[in-house]
Amino acid sequence: MRALNYLEFEDRLRGGIVTATRQQREALATTDVEVVETPWRAGNPVQSLGTLFAGEGYFRDYDLAHCNLVGPGSVAVAQHAQRHGIPLVLHAHVTKEDFAESFRGSSTVAPALEPYLRWFYSQADLVLCPSDYTKGVLESYPVNAPIKQISNGVDVESLEGYDQFREETRERFDLDGMVVYAVGEVFERKGLTMFCELAKATEYDFAWFGPYDEGPQAGKATKRWVNNPPENVTFTGYMEDKRAAFGAGDVYLFPAKVENQGIAVLEAMACGKPVVLRDIDVFREFFTDGEDCLMCSTFEEFRDALERLADDPELRERLGENARETAESHSLARVGDELEAAYQGLVDGVPPEEVAAGDAEG
Repeated sequence: MRALNYLEFEDRLRGGIVTATRQQREALATTDVEVVETPWRAGNPVQSLGTLFAGEGYFRDYDLAHCNLVGPGSVAVAQHAQRHGIPLVLHAHVTKEDFAESFRGSSTVAPALEPYLRWFYSQADLVLCPSDYTKGVLESYPVNAPIKQISNGVDVESLEGYDQFREETRERFDLDGMVVYAVGEVFERKGLTMFCELAKATEYDFAWFGPYDEGPQAGKATKRWVNNPPENVTFTGYMEDKRAAFGAGDVYLFPAKVENQGIAVLEAMACGKPVVLRDIDVFREFFTDGEDCLMCSTFEEFRDALERLADDPELRERLGENARETAESHSLARVGDELEAAYQGLVDGVPPEEVAAGDAEG
C-alpha cells in the first residue's frame, strides 16, 4: 500500500504537530506501508503546475491520503481524494480549544475556528486524534465522520544518551540542585504563568527549554515572562538537541490548561523523570496520580508537589520508574501497527465506522 502522510508548511512549522507527524512516518517505516510525504507531482504546488500542463498530473499517486494540518494544501488534497475515490484520513491535531492562548489574538480567533474545523474534518472517511478527550471535543462540534483515537506515541530511541548532556547543559544555563523544567514552545496555554509563579514561590531552579516568539505575534504572557522572568527562571530558547533538556532537568512540570495529549510529557516519562501535571481530562486518560505522576489543580497543590519531590528522592525514583513503564505502552511500534490497520481497512473497503471501532481486520 502507498499512503500519503502530509504535513503542509512542514519546513516552516515547529512544535508538537511536526513531532507527531514525523513519529507517524517513523512508526510506519516498520510496517509494509510505503509512505509518500508530499502530494504534489513535482514536489510543491507551484512547480506541479508544469507537470499538470504537461499532462503528467498535478498530484502524485497513492492509495490513501492522510493529512496532518487544516490549511489550503490539505483542503486541496481532501478534495482531490474525494473526486478520485481515494480513502481520506484527517488527523485532528488542531482544535479551537488548544488554539487559544498560544499567540497574540489566538483566543479571539479560536471561536471562529469551530465551524471551519467542523467542515474540514467532516470531509474525512476517518478522523484520527491522539486522545479520547480530543475525540469528545470533536464530537461536540459536531464532526460528521467516524473518529478513532491513536496515541501520538513517543520516540524512545531519539532520547537515548540524554544523560550525557546533563553537566554541560546545567553549566551552560547555570542550573543547580533539583531543576524543575518544561520542554516545548513557550505560551500561556501550556501553563506559563503558573510555571513562573511557582518559581517565584520556591527556591528551585526552573528552566523552560524551547522557542518563544518575541515579535508582534507573541502573546501577552509570553512577552511578560520572557522579558522579565523571575530570578530563578531560565528561558533557553530553541534547543538543537532535545536530549539536553531531558538530561539537565529533574522534575518535569507541565501545568497546561488544554492539551490533546502531550508528547513532551511522554518523552520525560521515557527518560524516567517524575512529572507534575495539571489535573485535566486528557492527563487522567493516560496517567494515574500517585503512580506515574502527580496531578494538581491549585497553586498550593503544585507547590506542595514540588516540595514533596524535593524532600523525597525515593518518591522521585518510584514515580520515574513507573512513568518509564507508562511511556513504553506508547511505543512507535504500536502506533505503526494501529495506523497500518486503519489504513488497510479503509483501502480494503471496510466501513469507516468499523475501522474507527477497531474492527479494521474484519
